[in-house]
Amino acid sequence: MDQGRQVFSVDLLERYAAKNRGMITCMAAGNDVIVLGTSKGWIIRHDFGVGSSYDIDLSVGRTGEQSIHKVFVDPGGSHCVATVTGVGGAETFYTHAKWLKPRVLSRLKGLLVNSVAWNRQQITEVSTKEIILGTQDGQLFEMAVDEKDKREKYIKFLFELEELPEAFMALQMETANISSGMRYYVMAVTPTRLYSFTGIGTLESVFASYKERAVHFMELPGEIPNSELHFFIKQRRAVHFAWLSGTGIYHGGLNFGAQHSYPNGDENFVESKALLDYSKLSDGTEIVKPSSMALSEYHFLLLIGNKVKVVNRISEQIIEELQFDITADSASRGIIGLCSDASAGLFYAYDQNSIFQVSVIDEGRDMWKVYLDLKVFAAALANCRDPLQRDQVYLVQAEAAFADKEYLRAASFYSKINYVISFEEVTLKFISINEPEALRTFLLRKLDTLSKDDKCQITMISTWATELYLDKINRILLEDDTAIENRNSEYHSVIQEFRAFMSDCKDVLDEATTMKLLESYGRVEELVYFANLKEQYEIVIHHYIQQGEAKKALEVLQKSSVSDELQYKFAPELIMLDAYETVEAWMASKNLNPRRLITAMMRYSSEPHAKNETHEVIKYLEFCVHSLHNEDPGIHNLLLSLYAKQEDDSALLRFLQCKFGKGRENGPEFFYDPKYALRLCLKEKRTRACVHIYSMMSMHEEAVALALQIDPELAMAEADKVEDDEDLRKKLWLMVAKHVVKQEKGAKRENIRKAIAFLKETDGLLKIEDILPFFPDFALIDDFKEAICSSLEDYNKQIEQLKEEMNDATRGADNIRNDISALTQRYAVIDREEECGVCKRKILTMTGDFRMAQGYTSSGPLAPFYVFPCGHSFHAQCLITHVTSCAHEEQAEHILDLQKQLTLLGSETRRDINGNRSDEPVTSTTTADKLRSELDDAIASECPFCGELMINEITLPFIKPEETQHSASWDLRPQTNLANQRTISLPV
Repeated sequence: MDQGRQVFSVDLLERYAAKNRGMITCMAAGNDVIVLGTSKGWIIRHDFGVGSSYDIDLSVGRTGEQSIHKVFVDPGGSHCVATVTGVGGAETFYTHAKWLKPRVLSRLKGLLVNSVAWNRQQITEVSTKEIILGTQDGQLFEMAVDEKDKREKYIKFLFELEELPEAFMALQMETANISSGMRYYVMAVTPTRLYSFTGIGTLESVFASYKERAVHFMELPGEIPNSELHFFIKQRRAVHFAWLSGTGIYHGGLNFGAQHSYPNGDENFVESKALLDYSKLSDGTEIVKPSSMALSEYHFLLLIGNKVKVVNRISEQIIEELQFDITADSASRGIIGLCSDASAGLFYAYDQNSIFQVSVIDEGRDMWKVYLDLKVFAAALANCRDPLQRDQVYLVQAEAAFADKEYLRAASFYSKINYVISFEEVTLKFISINEPEALRTFLLRKLDTLSKDDKCQITMISTWATELYLDKINRILLEDDTAIENRNSEYHSVIQEFRAFMSDCKDVLDEATTMKLLESYGRVEELVYFANLKEQYEIVIHHYIQQGEAKKALEVLQKSSVSDELQYKFAPELIMLDAYETVEAWMASKNLNPRRLITAMMRYSSEPHAKNETHEVIKYLEFCVHSLHNEDPGIHNLLLSLYAKQEDDSALLRFLQCKFGKGRENGPEFFYDPKYALRLCLKEKRTRACVHIYSMMSMHEEAVALALQIDPELAMAEADKVEDDEDLRKKLWLMVAKHVVKQEKGAKRENIRKAIAFLKETDGLLKIEDILPFFPDFALIDDFKEAICSSLEDYNKQIEQLKEEMNDATRGADNIRNDISALTQRYAVIDREEECGVCKRKILTMTGDFRMAQGYTSSGPLAPFYVFPCGHSFHAQCLITHVTSCAHEEQAEHILDLQKQLTLLGSETRRDINGNRSDEPVTSTTTADKLRSELDDAIASECPFCGELMINEITLPFIKPEETQHSASWDLRPQTNLANQRTISLPV
């Protein structure tokens, strides 16, 4: 124990606490409240929490001298029970902190109450709930008081000692709520025994059950001035107890959740029991028993004479002795007793006049050392306050294990030490005794204790541990040749442990150093495993390929973190190793560019394959073309070349007939190179494919010529494909016909007839005269008689049809001439009152303004006019003006130009009439007629009021652009000079 710092200290709290009310006989405390009992029957209450005090005389009404025997205060400092003794016998009182007058408990009259057990879990400021009182006669009573009732609710008898009637000197009670009800734990002490009671229900039922079962007790005979029982309370729950008995201090832990049953049926809640013999408190002299005791978390405070010896509860060693400043008048009796305030964590001592306060200052600070001395290492660690203390505990454990040659345990403890011993010292310890296993264990445990900031040290230790693992593996192989085959051997367990270590330390191990180590020890599989952890996939894949394990290599390549570049790099080797698995992996990958795999596919395709073997490259290329809709010409060309090399050309023909670009606007129908395809098919003698390619390239003559070499029917189909060029189509059919005729050349007449029957398949495109030059000169006319007659009949039908068409044309011409003649005689009747549709003047009235319209020749006194079938009539000049105003600009300019030309021609004609001769009068007239006809078509093709001109006027504005200024004159303007206006008021 650190002697420089005292754990317990004594201070005088109140010198004359009795206030001349007699001498102090007893004392109790709770929640900063101290209640004193005096020799004159007074109780004095000091409330240090609020700084007040008052006293109550309990001897009122009693004759003779009265003295307070015992006083009890609850942990909250609100409730108080006091026993008065005197000439008239014993009497017990109850008082509350708010009461000025005590309440006598008449039911207990004549009984000397020695002890009270408070219900710490249930008690409140206004109610005691159930409490237990123990008497000098060995009886137990239950009582409850509510402050508002000003009297006890009840007092019940609970239990009485019959076997050995002794006084109950102290009581303690704990309660716990469980599913089946309230469980009570009660401990009671007499001068020689410690009794324990427990049960579920009410206090009355619990104690009533002991009529049928034995009471559990611990007997420690011996004389003691005052038998005491104390609980240490932590977080409102008792955790351990101490009994001041005649033999020693009996103490232990309390576990109110324990369910250990004794043979007699009682349930024990005491653990780790021990007895402190009083002989340990003396220095070899006469044994002196304490007169009073107090209990702290780790210590006993024992009152021996006028001193308090502080004894460590764990080590049972005296750590301090406390002295008190006693006045001369109190020296005769000295310190009377000790009491504790569990709520405030304070202890008190008192003599007949004064109160002393015993304070505790961090009593657990050295408990780690106490436990360490006792080799209770778990408790020592639990009580350590800083890393240095923990290091000392670990060091003791490590040294003990090392001394016992438990090197692995020692290594584990050494790894937890950070300060008191260096890393180098520990490693040298294990190296010096040649314990690589312990050294490796130490390194691995040390890694767990290092922080992430110690990167250099972590890397160094990890690398060292790696080498130790490798050394261990090699030593196992040297010692046991069958270790590799035996799956349950130590070798395989070490390999698994080593791999787990590499997986955990992959981020701290230096990549180059670790790989060099693995390589130097020949651990190829572990090298591959580590490379996989470090995402050095190229090394992993290369290893699997060398081992012929294509499937494992492909599994690595399919990881999302693997670059596609490795796919392309290893594709040639993988497809040669396992084409099926490789192609399946390619098809499963979504990001591959098939073009970059062409080299690998061509290498595979160059190798010979069995006749019925599935060509994996063709399968992949078909997947690219049909499923991925790949448009790369290289892919299509490669697939076409592989099809061309197959014996069966059906797949090639299907490929050529597919329109891969169908549905794309302005896109190609195929993506392969047709010239390359033609050259390849010609080389491989795929004639039908060549025919298709020729046709696709619009080289129909070559297609038909090549098709005639293998199948005339194919040639006919190719010739029939040409539809937009009749001459070319006829030429192609002539090529087929020539081939057919030559095929039948020199045969019998029946063969010639078959050749002639070919004409019917041309749907009239070829005639007999077209194919006659292909027949031999010595062919008999009889063989062609039927075909010639049929041809002549066709010509005759065509001649008759032409004659009919000519007659129809002649009749149509006659009808047109008759219509023209009728038009010259057509007229219209106009009423003399008929008005012009524009100017509203009469059509037949001659006026000066319209006597001569521009561009028109007067044929009488009337102005020129137009009459339409609908009945509307217009002067020529009015019609021109109206149409030009409504027509668009170009049409209006055209009409005005025609009118101008007619006007000029009219002026020339008048000069000729007046004596100026014209060399070409007929030509001028003809020109005027043409111009007038054009003008008529421009202005009089339809009635302006009934035709499209009127409909188009809907889109025109009401006010034309040239009328804007005129329309502006209609706008209403505000009056500017209102001051000069006069206001006229009208009468209502």
